[in-house]
Amino acid sequence: MTLMLDRRQLIAAGALGLGAFALPGFARAFQGTGQGFTHNVASGEPAATSVLLWTRYVPAGGGEARLRVELSEDAGFARIAGGAEMVTGPWRDHTAKLTVAGLKPGTRYHYRFVAPDGSFSPVGRTRTLPDAADAYRIAVFSCSNLPFGWFNAYAHAAANGQFDLGVHLGDYIYEYAPGTYPVKAEHLPGRDILPAHEIVALADYRLRYASYRADPDLQAVHAAMPFLISMDDHESANNSWEGGAQNHQADKEGDWWVRKAAAIQAFREWMPVSDEPWKAYQIADLMTLYRTDTRLSGRSRGPEVTAASRDDPKALKAFHDGPWRDPAATMMGWDQETWLAAAMAASVKAGTRWQVIGFGTNMGFQKTPEDALGWLPPTAPDWALSGIANRVKLGRAGLPQELDNWGGYPAARSRFLASAQGMGADTILISGDSHNAWAYELAEGGRPAAVEFGSQSVTSGGIEGATRGVPPAKIERSLIAGNPELKWCDTSRRGYMALTLTPEAATNEWVFVETILERTMRTSKGHKVTVRWGTNRIV
Repeated sequence: MTLMLDRRQLIAAGALGLGAFALPGFARAFQGTGQGFTHNVASGEPAATSVLLWTRYVPAGGGEARLRVELSEDAGFARIAGGAEMVTGPWRDHTAKLTVAGLKPGTRYHYRFVAPDGSFSPVGRTRTLPDAADAYRIAVFSCSNLPFGWFNAYAHAAANGQFDLGVHLGDYIYEYAPGTYPVKAEHLPGRDILPAHEIVALADYRLRYASYRADPDLQAVHAAMPFLISMDDHESANNSWEGGAQNHQADKEGDWWVRKAAAIQAFREWMPVSDEPWKAYQIADLMTLYRTDTRLSGRSRGPEVTAASRDDPKALKAFHDGPWRDPAATMMGWDQETWLAAAMAASVKAGTRWQVIGFGTNMGFQKTPEDALGWLPPTAPDWALSGIANRVKLGRAGLPQELDNWGGYPAARSRFLASAQGMGADTILISGDSHNAWAYELAEGGRPAAVEFGSQSVTSGGIEGATRGVPPAKIERSLIAGNPELKWCDTSRRGYMALTLTPEAATNEWVFVETILERTMRTSKGHKVTVRWGTNRIV
């Protein structure tokens, strides 16, 4: 069924519950008012005795409204275990976030919001962090571009019912105008977004979140588990850093700092997140999980290779030995970098088994191998052939194929890995942004330092978009052979990761959905790897 939604339908969809979009003719028949609970519920920022709860409520007339939230261990709310109240209104786009304290550790709760007229929101499920744990399961997501296809990864994880926590590593929304990315030919009919232009102002960002959060499968996964959510670049603009972005032109789109502030404000309004850009979460003595910001808080402007330098081996060597290795460059900013090192050291000293860090982009060093020139036939489009050829030139100079991730900040990468290695941490990195799936063993000074699990995207296109017609296995073998840190990859499928931690092992499964071109929870064959505690190596 094709769903064509206008603005009122997007805003009001949440009030109808998770099954509304499955009703034949819904999009044409329903005439929403944009009032009431418009976008279901969500939870996040769990602690052992508290959790943050989210909803959006628009009263008749669009003014302010006082909301109450209730939690209960039973679905019927026979006994209320806790609650809180707040006033929301148009100044915060009618969103509400309440942190409820005084809860029991490791406990599943049902929660609902109560409107001034006594009406109830849909019921969500959440869970506090445990004070003792033999195992903990996390669903990990990244890069969910709505026009590319259906959010089947969210639907599958929501239906699983066994996850303790969801983690989204960024690119939760995309800022582009419709028809830009994806291009018009790849835009799945019915997967439309608002506004119909690139988002720049606060009202634009708010409406884009409203478009995404109207999706029934995104609502379902938020209602099924608490989330930790980080910003990457597309929540603001492509390839963003502290002082600008590749996809921001001041002469056309105004002051970057105004746009950046708008992006952050809308993110904090619409997501079940605290206002802290980075934070640590203690999960018994099993692991400490770190939410980071590797974009807007302090990332330095990344190094750039000019077209002229790319064709000059001497210029590339000078770049490799100079700007690329700049010790002043930082992915996180010095405040966060120092905080993370101290927090990890404290975790190790306290006897916590695992240190798990979420980064927006991959850390594993990856270059395009020489034999990539043979991936594509000579009849392939010029843009694809030239793109691979240019990346091979970087690889010949010992440079990574991507400079917008940790590959562009080797000094910062070395500082982090040396710190983790020196304190004896059992370090697991979970990362996103690349749209494909990766497993790396990261080394520093020739010794194991960490293991990285890179998540495939929910919908955004990956390497397969530039290598159509080439068997993915051919590309994967080439990449693994040419990159010592890379132990496994998948370069063609969408989905999410399921990470399970026990005291003795960290096991990551890449769950691949069969398709994103139709709404289904069918999956294709996945892949699973394990890291034994005390090794920083993949079994």
